[in-house]
This record gives sequence, structure tokens and C-alpha cells, in this order.
Amino acid sequence: MTLVFAIPSKGRILDSAQGFLERSGLKPVQGRGARDYRGTIPGLDHVEVAFLSASDIASELAAGSVHLGLTGLDLMHEATPEPEDRLASLTPLGFSRADVVVAVPQAWIDVSTMADLDDVASQFRARQRTRMRVATKYLNLTRTFFDRHGIADYRIVESAGATEGAPAAGAAELIVDITTTGATLAANALKVLDDGVIMKSEAHLVASRTANWTERARASARDMLDRIAAQARAREVREVRTRFAAADAALLDEARARFAVEAPFGGPTSSGMLTLHCPPKQVFALARFLRDRGAENVAVSELDYVFARTNPLFERLEAALA
Repeated sequence: MTLVFAIPSKGRILDSAQGFLERSGLKPVQGRGARDYRGTIPGLDHVEVAFLSASDIASELAAGSVHLGLTGLDLMHEATPEPEDRLASLTPLGFSRADVVVAVPQAWIDVSTMADLDDVASQFRARQRTRMRVATKYLNLTRTFFDRHGIADYRIVESAGATEGAPAAGAAELIVDITTTGATLAANALKVLDDGVIMKSEAHLVASRTANWTERARASARDMLDRIAAQARAREVREVRTRFAAADAALLDEARARFAVEAPFGGPTSSGMLTLHCPPKQVFALARFLRDRGAENVAVSELDYVFARTNPLFERLEAALA
């Protein structure tokens, strides 16, 4: 069976997702151009790429129609009430960070917490004989968060457009929305409640627990996750190479202790050749250390991939499917 890998076709994570895929050697090819919503990945014959919105990716993962996908943590929790039953995050990806928040008009100067909002909601219902309206695209997250704070006097107005404009337009009294800097909220005269951050989100690589994981699909996933894990390892190190007579086991032990280096190909050779993998922040100090010990030249280079025997991403997938 072909493994289906869903990636964003639009939305806030698209640009970062494309860069991540290209760095990981997973850049898709759309056979009929940009309007084609299916694609392939060169070198992975049994992988089909589906181009979907990030919210649809989360839903399709939960339904089991897609094996792997890139989507936001917020959308995972919105797609299904108990995401851990249907979805497994293999790793956060470090981009598209944003917060899902409760925001109220800045004019509500006496409302700064969810407890304050509960009081206002009760007063609003008593005075208006209707529930306070909350505009949002996050129906499940809103209900869960408001229930946790004991707020019942509200009703959700599902937002189809720019949620932050709903209070000014008279469509709702407050909103639940996603924000990166808060600038758009402020521009619409809204403020985030002090305890109103529902979730801190970012893009994740997600696996479906409910998809049909055949042996072929698992093998394809392993090949994909190999590339992702190797690229992640490469970003964490710089390769440092040198050769000098004093390069010996004692020097290597000292370098390990002081600079957290690894010697991926073993200790110094008989000719004094030494290859080290060093955290980027330690490169300059390590280069000085090696030259002080007798090295004439030290070469430092970035790496594209570092493949290892073990793959923690595939191990997490196997554990999720067990």
C-alpha cells in the first residue's frame, strides 16, 4: 500500500514547511504543476503526497486517510477531542509558533482573567437575556477551555473570515483566535486575558494511529524519517577536521570533556588525522584548543545529513502503532 504524506497547500505554515521539506530531501514534485493536489517525492516510489490545508491535514490524519502529515498542534487538538487516541506527534518542527488565545475588547478594563470573564458572562445573560458570543474557528478548544474554567454563559459564533474583526463588526463580544505577536489583536482594540492562553502551538510532524499501516507503508515511513532525522542531526553539529602529531586519545578525551564533541569515525589515525562533530557554539573555542595543542590548520564545515544506525523518529512511530 502507498503511504500518503500530507503537506500544506496554503496557510501560515506553507513557506516554512516547504523549506523544511527541501532541507530534508523530501521536496515534492507536482506532476501537472502547482494546481495538482497530488505529487510524489523523488527516490520514494511508494509515497504519495497530498496537498491539503493544515486543518484538513489534521482531520484526515484523525480519520486515517493519511499516514503522515505536517500540521499545527492547535489543529491536532481541534480535529478530535482526544487527539492522543488517533494521532501521534513524532516531533515538533520549530516553526509556525503561535498561541491560541482568548481576547476581549480593550475597553473591558475590569476584565483581565477568565474568572472576570465568567462574571461578565453571567451579568451579560441577566441583562441581555442571551448568552455572550464568542467568535472562533476553534470550536473544540474553546469548549474545553471554557468548561475547564467553569464558564457556561456563552455561545460560539463560528468564524469564517477574519476573527479579530468580529467584535468591532458587532458579530461577537469576544474571540478565541491564534496570534503570533499580538499586533493584529491590538490593531483591532483587543487584549489577551492574563490566563487566556489556551495553547502554545507550532508545526509538528504527525502520524495517524488509525491509518492502514502495512509493511510497505512502514518501510516508506522509515525511509522518510531517516532523511528527516539525519538532517536534524546535521543541524546540531559542525564537522571539524585537523591533523597533527599530538592528536591522541588523551587530547580527544579532553576535547570531549570541554567542548562536548563526538568522534564519529573513532579516535585519531596513525597519521594524526582527527574528525570531530562539535556543537556550533563551541566551534571557535575548539579550533583555538586544537591549534594551541599543535594543529597548523583546522577545517570546519556544515553538513547536510548525518545518518545514524538508530532513528528516534521511526522508533516513536513504531511505539505509537504498537
